[in-house]
Amino acid sequence: MDQAIRFVTTSDGVKLAYAVSGSGSPLVKTPNWLNHLEFDWQSPVWRHWFATLSAHHELLRFDARGCGLSDWVQDDLSLERQVHDLECVVEASGQSRFALLALSQGAAVAIEYAVRHPQRVSHIVIHGGFAQGWARRDAEWLRSGKALVELMRVGWGADTPAFRHLFTELFIPGGSNEQLAWFDELVRRTTKPEVAARIMEAVGEIDVTPIMAQVRAPTLVFHSRGDARVPVEQGRMLAAGIPGARFIEVDSRNHVLLEHEPAWERFKAVVGDFLGWQHETPRRRSADSPSSCAELAVLTARELEILGLVASGANNQAIADRLFISEKTVRNHLTAIFDKIGVGSRSQAIVFARDRGIAGRPH
Repeated sequence: MDQAIRFVTTSDGVKLAYAVSGSGSPLVKTPNWLNHLEFDWQSPVWRHWFATLSAHHELLRFDARGCGLSDWVQDDLSLERQVHDLECVVEASGQSRFALLALSQGAAVAIEYAVRHPQRVSHIVIHGGFAQGWARRDAEWLRSGKALVELMRVGWGADTPAFRHLFTELFIPGGSNEQLAWFDELVRRTTKPEVAARIMEAVGEIDVTPIMAQVRAPTLVFHSRGDARVPVEQGRMLAAGIPGARFIEVDSRNHVLLEHEPAWERFKAVVGDFLGWQHETPRRRSADSPSSCAELAVLTARELEILGLVASGANNQAIADRLFISEKTVRNHLTAIFDKIGVGSRSQAIVFARDRGIAGRPH
């Protein structure tokens, strides 16, 4: 699956990058800290999100001002400006009514937008969101937030990744070595130190508690129980303040849910039901039936071998070790396999393979 990246210029002259992928009912994702449309698309932290969502929706994402492919400006990074930027991107895309997906500080942007444009927002899905930024909570959060801001200014651009890795550990402490390394690189690649610090300062000043009761769209609030970046109490505050909101607390330490953890499967199931995804269970067929053979014929011998190992439960590193290839080569093969058999995630590929009797099959 591909994404189409486009640009729009705001009323104050800032160029914003946005991407569209998939098909179906529109879903708009508000930016979180931090995004990069191209880098995120291939990442082991985000690609399962985008593949799953694009399989059911026309997904629209954009890089907030100051980061990614948008202009790296450092002035006026306030919540008010972020809402105006969302309005600008939505108008450029031609969407009239859509669901909103919001992670982290994107929750505040979604709430502000939904209150201002209730006729446009059909549903809101929030994960890891907060009603109050770090500077609006208590003295301990204020001290730690100020310390992180100064650390960004001092160590963000340093040659050693040690400073940036601190942020990685806060966001995905349960990540694999590959995922942790990718997030370290995202931090370096997405923006420059002063902009990062100013974004962090702007996030600290967020407070949407006065307007949460005005939200009219059906809202689903997810939060990881062990989230070190945003405490679960903030998720509960959102759900309590938004009329009729449903709250689900999942067993995870990650601010961004990773593909290998059960919390991600729970998220997909509940969000799919909330947004009306159509779940179809493929009819089980013999691996020797004509239709099954035709479907498998699109795969090379090596791709078929890798698909069988995936369906048997092997992870990428185990497959690489078994076949004496690099883990990156395994990932490249999986991308090609997913495209050829028309699936968007590892779990869907496993179902595909097992329904055709090739899990664990000798090749």
